[in-house]
Amino acid sequence: MRLVDFLRTAVLLFGASATVLAVVAIAGANADENLVLLYAAFAWWALAAVIGAVLGRRPETAAGIARMMASARATTVMPALEPGGTLLSRLWTLALFTVVSGALAFLFPQIPAIAVGFPLIAALAWRKQSRAVLAVEERDGVQFHVERNSPLKPTELVRTPGLRRFSDRDEGPAEHEPAR
Repeated sequence: MRLVDFLRTAVLLFGASATVLAVVAIAGANADENLVLLYAAFAWWALAAVIGAVLGRRPETAAGIARMMASARATTVMPALEPGGTLLSRLWTLALFTVVSGALAFLFPQIPAIAVGFPLIAALAWRKQSRAVLAVEERDGVQFHVERNSPLKPTELVRTPGLRRFSDRDEGPAEHEPAR
């Protein structure tokens, strides 16, 4: 799975996790008729949104993603495309976090109310990372793919040849003048 697609999908899944947890937190707080919890949760969610927006305002690649891209293994063979398996092996902790936090909503609605903030911060902080990676890929003429490995191992990338985009500023291929 391409790193750009993985990052876009991860942002959507983190946002979906935050949304699901917010819905069950509101339902749990309404079942207990706990308005104080609702107001505190809304304040925390607003603070989390501000934190995520501030963290994600930079257009450059995050340090962790830049390290992964720098240490990517080069290959000329296209890796197997297994997007479902790759997402599951890399984001299983998000699924577990969402299910466990959401399951506690009707016993302890405070838990999903607090838990909403963390995937919300992550989604907003990562929102520009796919564009930054795409810019690096176009500049260097490579593509980065997330390698499917054990869910307990760190994420590893594979670098394959791609297409390079030339701009007017680059010293691209020389233009040929027609023969006279």
